[in-house]
Amino acid sequence: MLIKLKSSALNGLDGSIVEVEVDSYKGLPGQSIVGLPDTSVRESRDRVKFAIINSGFDFPPGYFTINLAPGDIRKEGPLYDLPIAVGILSSSEQIKSDLFDETVLLGELSLNGDVRPIAGVLPICISAKKSGIKKIIVSKENADEAALVSGLDIFAVNSLKETIDLLNGNSTLAPHKIDLLKFFNTSPDFDFDFSEVKGQQHAKRAIEIAAAGGHNILMIGPPGSGKTMLAKRIPSIMPPLTIDEALEVTKLYSVTGLLNEKNSLITKRPFRTPHHTTSNIGIIGGGRIPRPGEVSLAHHGILFLDEFPEFERDVLEVMRQPLEDGKVTISRAMATITFPAEFMLVATMNPCPCGNFMDKVNPCVCPPYKIQKYWSKLSRPLLDRIDLHIEVPRLKKDDLFTLPNGDNSKIIRDRVQKARKVQELRFKNTNIHSNSRMLPKMMREYCRLETEAEEILKSAIYHLKLSGRSYDRVLKVARTIADLDDSEIIKAGHIAEAAQYRSLDAKGADLSV
Repeated sequence: MLIKLKSSALNGLDGSIVEVEVDSYKGLPGQSIVGLPDTSVRESRDRVKFAIINSGFDFPPGYFTINLAPGDIRKEGPLYDLPIAVGILSSSEQIKSDLFDETVLLGELSLNGDVRPIAGVLPICISAKKSGIKKIIVSKENADEAALVSGLDIFAVNSLKETIDLLNGNSTLAPHKIDLLKFFNTSPDFDFDFSEVKGQQHAKRAIEIAAAGGHNILMIGPPGSGKTMLAKRIPSIMPPLTIDEALEVTKLYSVTGLLNEKNSLITKRPFRTPHHTTSNIGIIGGGRIPRPGEVSLAHHGILFLDEFPEFERDVLEVMRQPLEDGKVTISRAMATITFPAEFMLVATMNPCPCGNFMDKVNPCVCPPYKIQKYWSKLSRPLLDRIDLHIEVPRLKKDDLFTLPNGDNSKIIRDRVQKARKVQELRFKNTNIHSNSRMLPKMMREYCRLETEAEEILKSAIYHLKLSGRSYDRVLKVARTIADLDDSEIIKAGHIAEAAQYRSLDAKGADLSV
């Protein structure tokens, strides 16, 4: 008896309906799965068999052929266990249901028949809704994540037996619901606060500007100057995620399996801190079947790269596309997939291998060729894509006791959110979220300069030898400074401050291209 059920497959961040066809004939017992299954799908034969037996059902005799259609899409993962088991039981008339056409079944089965969670439920549910699906059956652990998609009846099951009872109409299980707004009604709670940082007012000001406009920032200073301490406090001044942004980020985390029952929706901006030994695939994404990398997991958030030059040069160079375009395109023989990657890069580095170059307290012991080799890992095109370069000097011992702490994170966050609201109004009805992502035509419209500001900008271009890309970055940073100053026109002081954050251009650092 031929049985047809519905499940789904993932292609990047998009799901597509997969029809699970189960048929049998009398003969030697056995099973075969066709339709481009990977190893984890083929292994479901044994899991399904013992899950059925241990759930108290009869495993029907005969040879079963399971077809996962369409046959030209690769199927991976254990999410087909549940529909295959239901199909086998239905073919032997142990299930009598007319709900298969409008129901998608997703779940891995344990040998005792428990339904386990899977990765990628949120994008699957979004795509299923677009395909006209009405009901989704998932594990209890995946229920909150699936219920983020309105307009679907989500049924959370614990076991194969509970699934069969539901399909046979012998269950009173109600659709699972959640209140989406409850995730955003809690006040932000952060482990770190800017009031804990003594001094470094210049660096704090630059970080506030970076957060207000979504700009990339590089902090340069000796060990112990507070670079990492400052970076870890940046999330505490970032504006909260909107619901749409939260769903975009949650899709990425769902695909990579980083969600759980207690963390079904990402409501805080991501703060990713990969180690400097991370490979270029780990940073940019990829693999045989492409998965998001760190730049995508930092989408709408922060990518913190500590000890910037310690990363391999090819790892740093692959970030040039997402820094410029806000997305990553990965091409493989079977597919080309694009992942979003609109993140704020925060990088820190020492001025030399020993860290004491130009330090007034500790002398540098590095020979010139080692300093040159150290800096050569950072190409000029990469540094051009970083909006603000700031020096973070080491504080004197007495400064730790006498310097003021400055504003706390809440005060700074209020200023940042005010500037972001100006940008939100400016870029409404577009895909642009911040000044850092302005297109050239937008810059011509929104980056109007007063006469004195134009003269200062011309002087900065000449003396700092700014490239075309650096010129754009100065204008965008100046636009953000003007927003913080509640000014519609970019004034001379705004341009002058923006230009001083191009310290590497000003010093004429000898960097390899």
